Order: sequence, then C-alpha cells, then structure tokens
Amino acid sequence: MKDSRENREVLTILFLCLLWYIISSTNNVVGKTLLSDFPYPLTATMVQLTSITIYSGPFFNLWGVRKYANDITWGYYFRLIVPLALGKFLASVFGHVSIWKVPVSYAHTVKATMPLFTVALSRIILREKQTWKVYLSLMPIVGGVAIATLTELSFNMIGLMSALASTMAFSLQNIYSKKVLHDTGIHHLRLLLVLGRLALFMFLPVWLVSDFRNLLHDPETGASVDISTRILGLLVLDGFLNWLQNIIAFSVLSIVTPLTYAVASASKRIFVIAVTLLVLGNPVTGLNVFGMTMAILGVLCYNKAKYDQRQANKKATVLPHYKGSIENGRTNFMVNGWANESHKLYAV
Repeated sequence: MKDSRENREVLTILFLCLLWYIISSTNNVVGKTLLSDFPYPLTATMVQLTSITIYSGPFFNLWGVRKYANDITWGYYFRLIVPLALGKFLASVFGHVSIWKVPVSYAHTVKATMPLFTVALSRIILREKQTWKVYLSLMPIVGGVAIATLTELSFNMIGLMSALASTMAFSLQNIYSKKVLHDTGIHHLRLLLVLGRLALFMFLPVWLVSDFRNLLHDPETGASVDISTRILGLLVLDGFLNWLQNIIAFSVLSIVTPLTYAVASASKRIFVIAVTLLVLGNPVTGLNVFGMTMAILGVLCYNKAKYDQRQANKKATVLPHYKGSIENGRTNFMVNGWANESHKLYAV
C-alpha cells in the first residue's frame, strides 16, 4: 500500500514536471513569435498581468486555496507589497524585451545568473553569508554566461541588459516574497494574485500613455497599428500560458523538497533552451552550446551547495544543549532555549 502511494506520488511529480516543461517552452516560443511580429513588450506584460487577475480568483476559489486575513497594515503594504508589485512588473517587462531582442536560448542562459544576484542581494539586504562551496559554484555560472555572450551570433546589448535586469528583479522578488509569506501567512498563490492585480492597476496609466498611444498613432506611419486576429490570439495565448506555468510551478514546489524543485527548475531551463533552439532554429556555435551547458551545470552545483549549507545549519540548531534540576520532586529541563515542565513546552 505504501509503495503504491509512493509510486503514484512519483508519477504525479513526473507528470507535473513534464507539463511544466512543455508549457514553459511553448510560452517562450509563443512569446518570441508574438514579439517578432508585434514589438510591444509593455502590452504583452499588461496582458499577462490581466490574465493573472482574471483567471486566478475563480480558479483559486474552485481549487480551495485559502483566503488571507485582510489585516496587513498600510505601512507594511506600501513598504513591501507595492515594491514587490513593481518588481513583478519590471521583471516581466524586461523579460519580454530580452526575448524580443535576443534568442530565447541566450536569454535563458543569461537568466542562469540568478544565483549570483541572489547571493549578492542577500548579502547586502539580509547580511547573509554563504559557504565557500556556494561562492565557488558561482564561477562556472559566470564563466558559462561569459562564453555564451562572447560566442552569441545574434548578440544585442539591449537584450543582454534586459535579461540581467529581469533576473535581478526576480531575485529581489524571491528575497522579499519569502519575508512577506513569513510575516503575513498569506498563501503563495494568493500573493501571486495580489501582486498581479496591484501591478496591473499601478501600471495601467503607464501603458495608456506609452504603448496604447503608439498603437492608436504609430510614430512611423501616423496611422493606428493593425492588430490582426493572429496577433490577438498570440497575446491571449501568451497570457494564459504564463499564468498556467506559474500555477504548475507552485504546485510542483508544494509537493517536492527545495533541492528537488531547484534541480527541476534548472532542468526546465535546459529543456526550454533545447526546444527553442529546435523550433525557432536560431544559429549557434559549439562554444555557444558549451557556455550554455556550463552555466546550467553551475546552477545545479549552486543548488547542491545551498542544500548542504541548509542541512549543516539545521544540524547546528538541532543539536541539544540542556541542563536539568530537580525541584520539589519535579524535573525541569532546558533544551535549546525552551523549557519543558511536566511535558508542556513553552518559550523562555
């Protein structure tokens, strides 16, 4: 019975990962195709944010995702939630600009530098130190991205800078999202909805005075941009696929360990790079592929080093130090800063 349950769980994880890889790859191919014919990354971002707002509420209610108590103070809201929404918007915009200007395979290789940003920002913001293994694991990531950059046949500086900016924004999101989830107890999917909705309403005016105005009056032709049924369909499909891959990614995260998720995420990046190279057919050299592979392997090494660091920290905090005394026939113990008296555990 136990083996059967474990087998079902493994099959479920494999199915979700495969679905995640396929949807993410399809989303990248659709996004590249869309932006090649419709170079308005801000509009693509607004469609994605609208998709999160429209689809998430009914789906989460149907799925039984718990709601959160609306007791977040305005000060906390403006200090953390609003910057998170800003980060989500910027990460999405820069991500769209990067796949518009450079091949998807190269954009994803550059995004492999996320551990580098995470380590640096965690050090600056949280004063968090890493082990020497973690720092060493960053070297193949930097080296691989450098090789891929130097050998990229379709290199574009705006694409490179946009991919780096998107990666940094995602790293900041990860750091602050953990704090918000810990402080508020909000479900991570509900947080996704809150950020998507807030980002949509915050930047709707920006879109109206930029892309929307240009769509109504193209600066080059002076006429309105003709949005064909095909472009409209690609916009809707891009928004839906982006929302769906977020849901599946969170589902995978909820049933596997952090290390397994990190490895699955790195494997997904390899899958996306391979599929987009095959489908979109952008030219690559042997050194270019070597750089991409080196960067992804560096990410895997980083994930393993971080896992070892967490395990070492857990062992350091779990090792008990206790002292005991007997008072009035009753035994009191002090274990790891907690007192246990008559089988009741309370903080001291």
